Amino acid sequence: MKPAVVLLSGGMDSAVVLAIARAQGFACHALSVRYGQRHTSELDAAARVAALLGAVEHKTVQVDLRSIGGSALTDDIAVPVDSDGHVIGAGIPVTYVPARNTIMLAVALGWAEVLGATDLFCGVNAVDYSGYPDCRPEFIAAFERLANVATKAGVEGAGFRVHAPLLRMSKAEIVREGLRLGVDFAHTVSCYQADAAGRACGHCDACRLRAAGFAAAGVADPTRYVVPGA
Repeated sequence: MKPAVVLLSGGMDSAVVLAIARAQGFACHALSVRYGQRHTSELDAAARVAALLGAVEHKTVQVDLRSIGGSALTDDIAVPVDSDGHVIGAGIPVTYVPARNTIMLAVALGWAEVLGATDLFCGVNAVDYSGYPDCRPEFIAAFERLANVATKAGVEGAGFRVHAPLLRMSKAEIVREGLRLGVDFAHTVSCYQADAAGRACGHCDACRLRAAGFAAAGVADPTRYVVPGA
C-alpha cells in the first residue's frame, strides 16, 4: 500500500476523503491541525474518525493562527448565522481563516516528504461551500505546482499529487459517497461553534450546508445539536 497524507479536520468532508483514500488502496497517515480554532471538539472527532476508518496513524500538529487572528474561527469575532441575515456564498465570510489551507497543506507536504509519500488528500469543496478562495480548483492546482518545485522530493523524485476528490461534489453527493464507504457521520463535527461535547449550533454556514446535504440525500441527519431540532 502506497503511503498518503490525509488532512483530517474531524468534519464530514474530511472523513469521506479519508474513506476514499483508504478505498483506493492508500496507507493513510491522517493529519489534523490545532490552529487555535474556537473549539477543539472537532479534533476529538478527528481522532475517532481516524481510528474508525483505519488510518495507519493519526498526528495532530499545532500552528498558532489565533495569534494573528483575522477570522471568526480564531478571533473574538461573531460567527455569522442565519438569524442575522447572513447569506451563504455572498462574498467571503469572516469565518475564512487567512491562508489556513495553504498552511495545512504545507505541513502535510512536509510530513509526506519525510514519509516518502507522494500523495496528499484534502477535503476542499467548491460546490456547496462558503466561498473561501482556498477551496477552489485553481488553488489545488497551484499548490500542486508549488509542491513540485519547493521540495527535494518534488525536484528529484516522482513528484507530488494533491487529491481533492470532493472538489466538484454537492453535499448530498458527499453524504451518499460517505455512506457507501461506511462513514458514520455521527462521529464527525462540522459546526463552527460546537460546544465541548461536539454538539452543533445548527445555524452557522457549516451546520446549514451539512443539514441541507443530508436533506437533499434523503438521509436522516445524525448531527447532535445543542438545541434538538435546531
